[in-house]
This record gives sequence, C-alpha cells and structure tokens, in this order.
Amino acid sequence: MRREATTTTARILLQSNGMRSLRHSTARLLLLVLAFSSIPAAWGAEPLPEPSRTQTPDAELFGKSLEAATQATRVYGAWDNPEALARVSEIGYRVAKEANYDDYPISFFLADMAEPNAFALPGGHIFVTRGMLELGLSDDALAALLGHEIGHVVRKHGMRLERKAMLLNILSQAVLVGVAVAADKNRDPVLNIPDPYGYYNTRDRPEGNLVYGSYAASVILSELLLRSYSRDYEDESDMEGQRWASAAGFATDGTVQLMALLGSRLPDSSREYGYWRTHPFFDQRVLAAKARQPELTAGAPRPADEFRVRTQAAILAFESSIQPEKRPEKPGPGERRPERGPGSDEGKPKEPPVTARELLHLAALTAWPVGPAADRLRSERLHSVRDRAIAGPASGSRDYGRALAAYDEEIGTLQALAPESPVLATFRTEREAVAKERDSLRPAAIEVWKSGVYGTPFLEVFLSNYPDAAEAPAVHLTLGEAYARTSRQADAVDQFLAAWKDDPEGPSGEAARRGLRNLAPALDQLSALAELAEQQQDGDLRRLAEERLATKAGTYSDIADGAAYLAQYPTGPYAEAVTLRLNALAEGLFGELLLYQSVGDQMKAMDRIQRILTHAPLSPAASRLMAKVALPA
Repeated sequence: MRREATTTTARILLQSNGMRSLRHSTARLLLLVLAFSSIPAAWGAEPLPEPSRTQTPDAELFGKSLEAATQATRVYGAWDNPEALARVSEIGYRVAKEANYDDYPISFFLADMAEPNAFALPGGHIFVTRGMLELGLSDDALAALLGHEIGHVVRKHGMRLERKAMLLNILSQAVLVGVAVAADKNRDPVLNIPDPYGYYNTRDRPEGNLVYGSYAASVILSELLLRSYSRDYEDESDMEGQRWASAAGFATDGTVQLMALLGSRLPDSSREYGYWRTHPFFDQRVLAAKARQPELTAGAPRPADEFRVRTQAAILAFESSIQPEKRPEKPGPGERRPERGPGSDEGKPKEPPVTARELLHLAALTAWPVGPAADRLRSERLHSVRDRAIAGPASGSRDYGRALAAYDEEIGTLQALAPESPVLATFRTEREAVAKERDSLRPAAIEVWKSGVYGTPFLEVFLSNYPDAAEAPAVHLTLGEAYARTSRQADAVDQFLAAWKDDPEGPSGEAARRGLRNLAPALDQLSALAELAEQQQDGDLRRLAEERLATKAGTYSDIADGAAYLAQYPTGPYAEAVTLRLNALAEGLFGELLLYQSVGDQMKAMDRIQRILTHAPLSPAASRLMAKVALPA
C-alpha cells in the first residue's frame, strides 16, 4: 500500500458562503488589530503580555520556538516512525547530558522530508528529517549530527544572528505580519483571501506585495530553518558536538563518519542541496574534525535516564504558559480543507493541524516515555483520538477501527516499555468497550450497505470498522469506483488491488481487475502508476503501467503529482526524470508569478508562490523565489 506523502503549505480552498462571510469578518477584525498595534511600525515587536500573566524571558522565547516548531510540523509533516524517534532520543539525550545545559529543555522531532537535513530552534527543538535517517547513519555519526544541532542551541547561534531572531519574533505573532515578495507593480490595494489558518493579504506597499498567514509561515520557516549559519558558528557547533558525543561514549570520529557518508550519498554537483545548503563549508569542517580527533577520548557509555526525567519535567513546566488552542474539527458536509501533502487529492479527508500543546506533550513523552507523567500524557492523547473518531452519529460515521488501532498502539508500546503501568489495564478495559460498541453496530452497517444508499465516507468507515467482513471485497470495489470517478486515482488503485487480493477468483476480484485494466491507460498520477507497476498478479497490467510511467515521468503536467511520486519513491527508477520535470514545472510557475505580479493579479501570483514552495522547495525556482523575499527591517 502506498504511504501518504506529507510536505509544506496548504492550498487555498474557498469555503461556503456562510464560512466566507465569517472569515471576511475575521479579516476586518484582524486588520483593526494591526492598525491599532505597534506591529506595522515595528515588524519584530512583541505583543504586550496580558496583565494577569507575566511571562519570563525564558518562557517567551520557549513559546516562540515552540510555535515555530508547531508551524514546521504543520508545513513539513511529522514522520511517524516510533522506532526511529526512540533511537534519536536515546542517542540525543546521552549527548545533550554532556553539554550541561539547562536554559531550555532539549526536544527531538522527526520531519517527514525526503531531503537529508537537520535543524534546531533556539528553544531547544531539534528536527531530523526522514531523508537524513534513511541514509543509514551509524550511532556515532548520528551522535555527531545531534551534537552539532545541540551546539547551535547551547551557543545561542539562532539568537545571536539578528535575522534569525527577527524571523522567530515574526513567526510567533498571533497574526503573522507578513513578508514582502518584490514586484515591479502592485495594482490591487487590498485582497482578502480565505486561508485555512487565518488570512493572508496583499497590500499596496513600496517594498512589494505582502503575504500573510500560512503563506507567510512557509516563507518565514524556509528562511528561519533552511538558511545557513556562518563558518564560525558551524565550526563551533562541530567542535562542541564532537566533544559531547565523545564524552557520551561515541567514537571520536563520528563527525568524520557523518561527513564521509553525506559526501558519498549526496550529489557532488551542487552544494545547494539539502544538508550542504544549511550546513556549508564542508571541506573545511572535515579537516577541522580530523584535526580535533586525536585530542578526544571516547568516554564510557552512561545512561541518561535521570537527565531525561528532568528534561521531561522542564518541558511540562511550560505547559501552563501555552495558550489554549481549539483543534479544528473534521471538515463538515461541503467543506474542503487544504492539502497536507504533495499530490494529495482535495476530496481526501484531512487531519486537522497539530497544536502547540500537542507538540509539547509529544516532546515530553519522547523525553521520558514511562512514569506517571507519561501515563497522563498517553491517556490524554489516546482519549482525544478516540473521542474524535467515534464522536459522530451511529449511522456509519464512527470510525471505531481508527480508535481501536490507537488503543492497540498505546497498549503495545506500554507492554514493551512499562508492563507494570497502572493505565495498561485501563486501556485494555476501554478497548474492549470500544470493540463491543463497534460490534453492536455491525448489523445496522451491513443493512445500510445492502440498501445501496450511502456515500463515500460510509464506505471508508465500513472498511475501517469491519475489514474482515464478507462484504469487504465488494465494498473495496465500490469505493475504488467512487475514487476513480472523483480523480483520486492512487486511492482507486489501492481499493481495486485490495478487492482483487481479498477475492481473487470471485466477482469482486474480477470486477476490480477489469477496473484496473480500464483505468491504467488513462492514469496520470505517477504514484498510482508506480503502484500498479509493482503488483505481481497481472504481468500485462504491470508492463502497461511501467510503459506509461516511463512516458509520464518526463511529461507530467501537475507539479503536485511529481512531488507525490518523489515523496513515496525517492530512489525509484524514475526519480531523476521526475525531478528534472519537477524543476521545469517550478520554473514555469516562477515565470507565471512574475507575469501575474506585473499585471497586478495578486491572487494568481500567491497561488504560484504556494505551489513552488509546497511541491518544489529544493528547485532552482524556489531558490530564486527566496532571493526575492524581503523582510522589513
């Protein structure tokens, strides 16, 4: 089955008339807030604290950093790999312990980015990308990598650079004040465009077109997290990270191992790729690391349990300072939510974005995953998932399968980590109750299926709740047909293949096979073609998909489609051709951006900005776009 891809900013989706009216009212209110605040005069100014809440400087900076980490998770996506996160945290906290740093608690997160990279925020939030870990780093190399990022935090490099400090301030505003994209002309005085997380506006200003809201967040994050440090700061972080990793019991040549692996696995033709772009001066850093190595001695490995417990407590100490944030509910009837990943289909149900409080709790659980505090956090998280999944009416909208999967995951984790935990028995009892309620509704769900009167959401929930039902192959087939009618090609392929697998010789399987044969010649989505090319049941169908994929890899027209393929098949046989075409499409969008800016069509210009940054953030066009960005001083 294909893995959902996640990447950057959300697509603009117009809401119903009532929602549009509400959002326009909100926009007018936000403009009034801007007009009567100090933000227009001082772009990096901090909002005044509420009289009843006096924040310490530490809490303020931690809050800004947490907000940036939350935005980064929303934009780049979180890589859901508990084993990888556990490995990063085990190694990372051993290294962090040697730094003797307690200004801010260190937290580790995984970003779902194919680009090999790592970055740190001033409040101790450290991200490692999926692409970096998939390179196959040794423990020693990973310790050096994490030590380097911890060095940026400990030595306060992010706050010692005025530009990064300003970016963090801007990103932390309740209303993003905006960034400017230089343009020759700007004829539209004001545009208010619905935005899933607020509003972005374009205004007639001398410095160009201002972008607000989630678009601004994307641009600011690119600047904040993906812009490199100076040579001195890189050298200082290497030195400290190498020293701390060695003291923690890792090999003294971890940095050299890391650089050698990166040098052998990443392109030599460009120092603008991934880790090179954000961590430059490669050759000099390798020489310096080798020179330091004889002066270091690997210490005896020591557990960091006590340090991790203290770190968890330090993280949770900020819990009361996090402003409440209502998590958006699932989209209602007729409401469309933005994309959460490249190539995602608009009709596909979207998860609401993570909140700062949820990210704080994840950091605390990662810091120390057992004990009373961890039990509380697990319970809150599990019950939140359960309540959202089964909150709807009983007539086919309650996703018990999702709730039960969440219980199984937490129970399995606790059984492995802390079988003596008192909440383990509670979770098992609650799971039995959820399963019993699901089973009680099974006859009614089957009757709805037999009636033939249902929608796509019912089919999706039916398969989640009753995957072993005798009706499942036919439901897979019907759902695949529904997806095919709405251009959700990759999802249609998934469902047809599932029906074929579950009923290979029966009527549903044969119909699914015919559906795939009819669908294949018209497939445009690269990931759908790639999945068909991997199946082994039908050689003719596989060859047809391979031939079409070979052609489409260099000729596809949807930039989101190319991004989706690269996210799912980063080392696939057509990755190079898809990347070349992706860069060409991004270049075309950049040309359209300049054209629309020159004639004053700001809505279309903003759409091109979003598509480039979302689907081709590593393209030459994205680099040219970022070079045009101007932040008010």
